[in-house]
Parts: sequence; structure tokens; C-alpha cells
Amino acid sequence: MYHNEVLYELYKVILDRKQNPKEGSYTNYLMEKGIDKILKKVGEETTETIIAVKNNSKEETVYELCDLLYHLSVMIEEMDITWDDVFEELARRELKEGNLKKFNTKGEI
Repeated sequence: MYHNEVLYELYKVILDRKQNPKEGSYTNYLMEKGIDKILKKVGEETTETIIAVKNNSKEETVYELCDLLYHLSVMIEEMDITWDDVFEELARRELKEGNLKKFNTKGEI
């Protein structure tokens, strides 16, 4: 599997859990609890990712990023958004002229 397909596969599993709930599924637990619980987990995983980066731990950062991407995937499904929607917006922004920040002579934003 190509790396760029991983998010799609994860999204498909999340969508399948929504359409075919499974007993004991963490994804179903999050969906049953609703958007507030999902957002709480997104916030927690964001904080844990930031701390991992601050601690300069590549291994821990990768681990926490995976947790964050999972919870973001549950969130976007709950919002009826797909990764295609996100990637299309990123592509649109890439084509937008004047999308670069101006730097002063010291290289600061």
C-alpha cells in the first residue's frame, strides 16, 4: 500500500464502523458519545503531539501524530467531510498566487 493511501483506508474503516457498528469498537464509542467527545480527543492528541515535539522525540511525535490523524479522521467523518475535500482545498491553495508570507530582512515573519 502506498503511504498516501493509508488515510483513505483509515477513513474507509471509520465509515464502515458508522454504517456497520461493531460491539467494543472505539470508533463507535466516539461516534456514540458525539462531537464533544471527539473534539476533546482531538484536543488531547494535539497537546500530546506538541509535547512530543517539544521533547524532541521523533518516535513519540510519530506515535502521537498517528493518534491525532485517527481522531481527526473520526472528526471529519462526523462533519460529513472527506480527506478528498481536505486534499482538494490544499491543492486549491497551492495554486493561489500571493500565498507566501513576506519576510523582513532578518528572515522573520
